[in-house]
Amino acid sequence: MPDVICNTSPLQYLHQIGQLELLPRLVSRVVVPTAVAKELAEGRRRGLDLPVPETLPWIDLCAPASEQVIRLVADLGPGETGVLLLALERTDPVVILDDALARRHAEILRIPMTGTLGILLDAKRSGLVPALIPLIDDLQRLGFRLSERTRNAVLRMAGEATYAGI
Repeated sequence: MPDVICNTSPLQYLHQIGQLELLPRLVSRVVVPTAVAKELAEGRRRGLDLPVPETLPWIDLCAPASEQVIRLVADLGPGETGVLLLALERTDPVVILDDALARRHAEILRIPMTGTLGILLDAKRSGLVPALIPLIDDLQRLGFRLSERTRNAVLRMAGEATYAGI
């Protein structure tokens, strides 16, 4: 099984729509960079409803052992950078990223990836959630950036296109 390494926004959004427990049901263990834990702590300090990864038994907090590609990903935040660095240190990683620039870096580095929508789609396919439309609607109400084209593509993959009027 690959090492699944998660960034801040998937943890945030899954938590805020009440679906954070999908992660351990889909992959059992999730690696979270310490920089991500710090970003979540800062958000909680500002009053946001965010998870506390240190209290979740299915999360392994980990700091990258090296800073070998810091220059390459200097335009990314500390969480995204930590995710990519940890992925480069592992033999079979999958990263969970939503940020478009971070996803482009992962693609360039040939790191397999998914995102919040991919996790929800996997949960639907596994029978862990009955429908994606209400979950995607919740994400968008929270400010999750999603083009209509991507929304429609995900709903088609979930077999919900007819319900969405697509």
